[in-house]
Parts: sequence; structure tokens; C-alpha cells
Amino acid sequence: MTLDSALEARWHRQLAEIPQQQWDQLVQQFELPFYRWHWLEALERSGSIESKQGWQPCHLSLWRADALIAVAPLYLKGHSYGEFVFDQSFAQLAGQLGLAYYPKLVGMSPVSPVLGYRFFFASGENPQELTTLLLELIDRFCERNKLLSCNFLYVDPNWQPYAEAAGCSSWLNQQSLWSNPGYKDFNGYLAGFNANQRRNIKRERRAVAAAGIVITPLSGDAITLPLLQRMHRFYEDHCRRWGMWGSKYLTEDFFILAAQQLSEYLVLFSAHPQEADPYKPLAMSLCVREGNSLWGRYWGSDLELENLHFEVCYYAPIEWAIAEGIQQFDPGAGGSHKRRRGFVARPHASLHRWYEPQFAGLIKRWLPLANGQQLQEVEAINAELPFSAGLIPLQGQNRPISNSSHGNI
Repeated sequence: MTLDSALEARWHRQLAEIPQQQWDQLVQQFELPFYRWHWLEALERSGSIESKQGWQPCHLSLWRADALIAVAPLYLKGHSYGEFVFDQSFAQLAGQLGLAYYPKLVGMSPVSPVLGYRFFFASGENPQELTTLLLELIDRFCERNKLLSCNFLYVDPNWQPYAEAAGCSSWLNQQSLWSNPGYKDFNGYLAGFNANQRRNIKRERRAVAAAGIVITPLSGDAITLPLLQRMHRFYEDHCRRWGMWGSKYLTEDFFILAAQQLSEYLVLFSAHPQEADPYKPLAMSLCVREGNSLWGRYWGSDLELENLHFEVCYYAPIEWAIAEGIQQFDPGAGGSHKRRRGFVARPHASLHRWYEPQFAGLIKRWLPLANGQQLQEVEAINAELPFSAGLIPLQGQNRPISNSSHGNI
């Protein structure tokens, strides 16, 4: 497909080159705060996401005269940190073939393993045609700059078939999700577990309460700059405890910008002594909310209190989500302990394009086996979850996300 003379493609080294209002007009139809202009721009302006950190913004936009009609959020990566889709085997294969795996082109909301990546289009545009056109522009960019791969992570399952039809290969991974079938309260959530796990969860919550700790949710106007600066210190200290595995990506400036521009999407769960000021927490978690969805992101604590993590990061957010009518809660990457608390494993796809024939051929021959094994693992994990007999959580979610045949699933 050739670029129509009425269209102009532009590459951007920073999001600030694209007007905020036009970007958000394309994104606002999706309840995805992680792709709002202010979110992505705050990552860049705060120095959290920049070339010195191995993330060079490289966004692609498509214009018809002065009208923005499509965008693809993209980054040139010099490493694989902050993606949570672990491609070390791809990097190892490239090394064995004498190929440079980095830099690579990546499409995602940086350091946010949340489902929903896609190309964003203006209303009335043809999504298949524009997906194909943007992918051709990306191919030319990668080939011109001798990149080995382009990778779209945590893709929107509704956009996935368009990209697969244009030649992208699908690789399945897994994540956890809590879903609300219509719980009236926390006891309704507990009723879904077998008797042993109900006792365990009640015991864990009692232990926190017995220590005199209560959890206060704070959102909207209740979120202040000092509170988010305190959240940054919790986040920083927590990452420091894990050393080189700490995954510390966000600067304090991001939290400051979040207080100014993103507070409408944030929910903080403040852990503090009963009758004490919730604005002086001893532990806290930060979640993101838009519409019917909640995402767990970061936490930290000054207390060494058993089960506090479960209370601040899972139980209190779930209780709040039920009261708010939230339909699903994504707690973030990793952690088998999540599944024993009602978070069900589900497959999600990343999409890939490779530009060296031998490298591409080897991976594409491996993908059907790898994807089949991933689905079997998801089924096995969910078969062991401690739910009541007859309960099928997230029914149907263990199938591949897309029924398209292009992913060789």
C-alpha cells in the first residue's frame, strides 16, 4: 500500500510534538489512562522514559492536512526491562546467529503491563487499511535503520486481528485478572472460595486489623502532592529492597506531574493506625482507575507486618472496587500469590515482526508449540484455584484472545 498524496506520516522523538487535544481525541474512546497524552508525556518529561534510560520515544503519526488521523505510540529500546514480556530467548537466538537484538522497536505504554495496546484512529477511518499502512511505514523505518524486530506488547484483542491480517505473528503470555460477576459486598467475593481459602483470607485480614491498622481509600480531590511524593518514597524504598531486581523506573518528578495532571485516574490505599491521619500512611498502594476497570501498580511500607501487602494491594482494592461497581481489576505482573486471592490466569498476546529471514523463520516455527503450551499452563493453573465447586471464574477467558488464524494458535 502506498501513502496517499493527501496523507503525511511523521516520526516524533517526543510526545510533546503532537498536540494534546488531537492525540486524546483518538484515544478518549478507550478507557485506557495509560495511553492518555498527559500520562505518556509525564513519563517523558519526568525523565522516567528517555534515551538515557534505554527508552527513546519514536512515535508515528499520520495526518490529513492539519488533522491527526492515526497514531502509534512507539519506543526504541536498548534493553528489555520494563516490558514484562520476557524475550530473553529471542535475544539469545539472535546472539547465536550473530545478529544484534538491540535496539528494537516496541509499542506499549512504558513500564505498564496493561492490556490495550493498539494503533489509535480517528472516527470514520478504516482500521484495517490504516493498520496495514502504518505497519508498512514501520517496516521501512526498521529496515532503513537495520532493526531486527518490531514488537507490540499487551495488545488490544479487538485490534489484534487487523495486525495479524497485515502479517504480525502472535505470541501468547499470561497475566492475572479479578472479575466482578455482580458481588454485592466483600462477603460475596469470599463466597466464591472454598471453605479453607475463605478462612485463610479472613485470618489474613484479622491479623492486620489486630495490629491496629486500617485502610483508607483516597481518590479525586483527596489526592494531594505531598501524598504522591510519599507514595514515591514508598515505591523507591520497595524497589531498593529488591536490589537489581527492583524494577525502579519512575522518578519523583513523574509523581509530581501525576498530582498535577493525573489525579482523576488515581486511587491510593493508605494504611495507618486507627484514628490516625490517613495522609500520614505507614504503607500505601497506588492504583489506576478509569470507567469499570482498576489496575494495581505500586506499593511500599514502613511496617514489617505479615499480610499487610495482601490487605493494601488486594483485599482493600477489591472491597473498594465492589462498592464502586468496578468490573475488573488487573493487579499487575507476576506473583502466583495473586491467584489464591481470586485473580485468574488468562492468556494475552504480543505481536511481532522480524526483519531477518532466518531469525524470523526459526521463531515462527516455534510459536505454535509455545502458544499451545501456554494455553495448557493457563488451564492447569486455573484448575487448581481455590474456588467453590462448580464456580468457573472468567468463563471462556482461557481460550486464545483472538480467533484469527494468522497467529498460528
